[in-house]
Amino acid sequence: MHEVTLAQEIVAMVEAAAQREHFTEVARLRLEAGSLAGIEVGALRFALESMVGGTCLAQAAITIDEPQAIGWCSHCATEVPMQQRMDPCPRCQNYPLRPVSGHALKVLDLIVRDT
Repeated sequence: MHEVTLAQEIVAMVEAAAQREHFTEVARLRLEAGSLAGIEVGALRFALESMVGGTCLAQAAITIDEPQAIGWCSHCATEVPMQQRMDPCPRCQNYPLRPVSGHALKVLDLIVRDT
């Protein structure tokens, strides 16, 4: 269950930013976990909610966007939606599709409260 490790890293990263940028409270944290990121979003959400007590994220609204992955087909030179990494192109049925989005976990934005 690597979601616990990911949640620990996210909390540590935000806490480090709080020290560096001199804020004490986060109002909103928005993450993106693409459909090819290999992340169980429910488990990540649960892990984050379990870890934020006593941190600058304790009162934060945490949202996790789950965008559909997009791949590039070099055969028909088109971007197409991907369900899995080994999917063929839905237009020409050729391989491989190269993921161009939806394959990462990202911090999209962070809104902090000045105190």
